Amino acid sequence: MSKITVVGAGNVGATCANVIAQKELASELVVLDVKEGVSEGKAMDMMQTAALLEFDTRITGVTSDYAATAGSDLAIITSGVPRKPGMTREELIGINAGIVQSVTAGILKYSPNAIIVVISNPMDTMTYLALKSSSLPKQRIIGMGGILDSSRFRFYLSQALGVPASDVDGVVIGGHGDTTMIPLIRFATYKGIPVTSLLDEAACNKVVADTMVGGATLTKLLGTSAWYAPGAAGAALAEAILRDEKKVFPCCVSLDGEYGQKDLCIGVPVVIGRNGWEKIVDYPLDAAEQAAFDKSAAAVRATNDVLAEMKLV
Repeated sequence: MSKITVVGAGNVGATCANVIAQKELASELVVLDVKEGVSEGKAMDMMQTAALLEFDTRITGVTSDYAATAGSDLAIITSGVPRKPGMTREELIGINAGIVQSVTAGILKYSPNAIIVVISNPMDTMTYLALKSSSLPKQRIIGMGGILDSSRFRFYLSQALGVPASDVDGVVIGGHGDTTMIPLIRFATYKGIPVTSLLDEAACNKVVADTMVGGATLTKLLGTSAWYAPGAAGAALAEAILRDEKKVFPCCVSLDGEYGQKDLCIGVPVVIGRNGWEKIVDYPLDAAEQAAFDKSAAAVRATNDVLAEMKLV
């Protein structure tokens, strides 16, 4: 069995760890946090559900001790400051860049062959930073955001159609931001039927708009970033990797000419397997969709430029 490390024992990290444990994706799960007692307490709390939920994953909580993460097959980075109401993901870059860079170094010191999954925001830029800060092949650095955005897209589609979300397919590409993500409504289906033939234009436009502000909507309601769906999305990606499922998920990965972009980490559909992301799936975008993708890429590049100004890349 595999070993997984989750860095950050906040709401997202703890939820992700809990789902991973219940699914028994690893025999050993380490939860690491800088705040003393938090990861230890949450790990103990989760372990006290093992007899009730009947899982055998061993969960250990540690404070800033990367040696305990040694031999991890997969590390999920959730650490950083969460969004507050009115704050964009991009505004977090100055705070979270240093955290993600040091976490990546700490993980790779003890687990040089690990696959790194980035959840910390701004996710596209943090994924780019993790890639540039490491010597890992690009296939082993993956940003989770598109999986979460697509799950929210499917939720809003299911609400509009009045059907189960599990019966709806929908993909979101582009940046993981309120103005940069691109819900591909033209490709969305309900049991193989295009949703554009089931919903009128106004309803389709509303689904797209609601999806794009899905995170901000929750932040306004909760007073902080959401955690159930982000945590579950991180666990779903971990499952696809460790069980070599070959699932197609929209993830933030490094492009080298695909979708007309280079030297950029941004969300596109990829095949996920045991070695990370294995192949980029080339959706046939129309002119408007490609223009939206190019605009999204430009916005992500502008955020990446802050890393250069901070001399982090």
